[in-house]
This record gives sequence, structure tokens and C-alpha cells, in this order.
Amino acid sequence: MADLPFIEDIRAELDDRFRAREVAVTRGRDLIRAAANAIRALHRGEWDAADEKLAEADAIRDEIIAHLSSQPAMFDAGFFTDAVKELAEAHLTRALFRGDPLPGPADLSIDPIPWLHGLGESVGELRRRLLDLLRDGEVDEAEGLLDAMDDIVDQLAEIDYPDGMTHGLRRTTDVARSLTERSRADLTTTVVQERLSRRLDSWKEQIR
Repeated sequence: MADLPFIEDIRAELDDRFRAREVAVTRGRDLIRAAANAIRALHRGEWDAADEKLAEADAIRDEIIAHLSSQPAMFDAGFFTDAVKELAEAHLTRALFRGDPLPGPADLSIDPIPWLHGLGESVGELRRRLLDLLRDGEVDEAEGLLDAMDDIVDQLAEIDYPDGMTHGLRRTTDVARSLTERSRADLTTTVVQERLSRRLDSWKEQIR
């Protein structure tokens, strides 16, 4: 049998990768959970609770990065990019809700690709917020959110690279565009109904 002394070195390297992966997978789930809880708090208007969950998610991200630092190739693994995509979505949703400047990939210590996906998926959170505003009669604020949705879709549409590079960003953009158009229809219907209601009220006043 051939003498293969490097097999033990390979085994040791794979053991290191496996340990890093297990930590990243487990803590990635925790990161996703913290980001999701932050978004839920944002929709309830619980800003302090949302910031607390975002800080927790940021700390978990830093922990995962530290564990993967010796295995840089694993930063492209799906379990990591999915987790930080959710982190980006939560941070971007907060900024969009509050009218704050958007944090970029460098601000969140993540790669631009999951950041772009997080931006695209934030459109879904904007739609949910827009519908809540319409129910509360806050049409002007809803129009501002629709403008933000339009801007996001327009910017994402300009990222024209192969799907292999962007991990299917085109599909994320298509979904965001569909949600934006549905939101435009909902907003238009509400505005038309309000105008008709005002005209009816005016007519009733005139015939009294």
C-alpha cells in the first residue's frame, strides 16, 4: 500500500472545517431568529426591542465570522449567506421605516450579494407596513413607502450580472417588482375611494 502521510493533515483540516461549519450552522439559526424578531418588533413599533434584537444579531454575526476566519471559503456557503441576508433585511427595514440612511455591506460586515438580497426582501416588509398604514388612513406616509419600493426595484434592476454571481438576484428583484406593483394598485384604490368619499360628503352637504 502506498505511504500517504498527508492524509492525516487532510483529515485534520477537514476536522477544523467541520467544527467551524457546525458552529456557523447553529449560530446562523440563532442569527436568523434574532433578525426575524427584530422585524416583528419593527412592525409593532417597538423600536427599543428591535434595536436590542439587532444588536444580538450583530453579535452573533461577529461570532460566526470569528469561527470561520480560518476557513474563508466557507463564507460563501449557503448557511452563512442566508443568515447574513436576514440580518441585512432587518437592518435595512429599520432604516427604511425610520427614514434613516441605509447601512451598506461594509457597515454590516457582510458581502454585497446577501446585502442586495436583503434589500430586495425588505420590499416585502415595506408592503406589509404600507398596508397597515392604509388601514389607518395614513395615505401620505404610505405613498412615501411606495416611492422607496420603486427606488429599490429600480436600483436592483441595474445589477445586471449572471445569476451564478448574484445567487439568483434577478428572481429576488422580480418578486420585489411584483410586490411593488400590487402595493401601487392597493394605494391607488384607497386614494380613489377617499376621493369618492369626499365628493359624496360634499354632495350631501350641498343638498341639505
